[in-house]
Amino acid sequence: MKAQKHRPIIAITMGDAAGIGPEIIVKALERKGLHGQAIAVVIGDARTMEQALSIANCRLKIQPVADLNQIREDPDTIPVLDLKNIDLKKLKHGRVDPMPGKAAVEYIKKAVALALKGHVSAMVTAPIHKEAINRAGFHYSGHTELLAYLTKTKDYAMLLAHGPFRVSHVTTHTSLKQACERIKKGRVLAVIQLTYEFLQELGIENPRIGVAGLNPHSGEEGLFGDEEIKEITPAIEEAKKKGWAVDGPVPPDTIFTKMRGKQYDAVVAMYHDQGHIAVKLVGFSMKPGGKEWDKMSGVNVTMGLPIIRTSVDHGVAFGKAGEGRANPQSMVDAIKLAIKLAKQKA
Repeated sequence: MKAQKHRPIIAITMGDAAGIGPEIIVKALERKGLHGQAIAVVIGDARTMEQALSIANCRLKIQPVADLNQIREDPDTIPVLDLKNIDLKKLKHGRVDPMPGKAAVEYIKKAVALALKGHVSAMVTAPIHKEAINRAGFHYSGHTELLAYLTKTKDYAMLLAHGPFRVSHVTTHTSLKQACERIKKGRVLAVIQLTYEFLQELGIENPRIGVAGLNPHSGEEGLFGDEEIKEITPAIEEAKKKGWAVDGPVPPDTIFTKMRGKQYDAVVAMYHDQGHIAVKLVGFSMKPGGKEWDKMSGVNVTMGLPIIRTSVDHGVAFGKAGEGRANPQSMVDAIKLAIKLAKQKA
């Protein structure tokens, strides 16, 4: 089977089978409209996906395939490239286990290989558990670092998006102390460039980017820290020389409000929580009482890769895995963005 310009092939990795990945995939693919936009194939374990249908009370059927050419286009089926690597008798939902951790990495490797060869137009990833993959012998701090290794990518960065609210990150999975030490001109400039190019891939011809400061009040002219003076401002000035509309360093406590006011098309954040808190504040909400999520929307994008990769903006949610309560909205958003980027690229 070959991807078409109007219907790209999207590979969806199943994620950690002990989490909510399989459930949110079947719930997302049950949504009307996605089938007409793309050909979605799950890279995973067919028996686990069958179990997910039951958990989600989903009307669709699973079609196990050994090769993409075996996919039978049917809106009532979910094709699964079956790696047969989950022992359902041993699988326990909500538990850290190297067995599904190892399997999750195998799904990612397969999807990357297919994408690099052009057999699929993009990949969408369900959540993995960092401890599970590390216990399985894969020592990566997350999807982003693993994908960079598999694609031999040097300059890459994470971007989170909730509609037009987009935040890229100079640093991510590291201690706050190390994050501060890694704020260097070259890295800040690289992330500005990756963000600029990604926005153009979205169809924004002249992107406007706001760059956050690291310190309170962006350092207050060195009173609260000099990273803005030594590293961030020089990177911004270099970006401006390229003709890019880049503003900053903007105090972190106001920059996201300015983006909501449509002053920027994206913000470059300096560290993980500076960016993640902002995106999840607009994309996530809880039901009254604060015990259950009402909304979990948003997309994680890895910029700089030679392939298109989007992902959900949340984790494995072990607390509700296997119960049928998982919200698929972030997976729906991730699939839709992957389709949009694939069509733009085509």
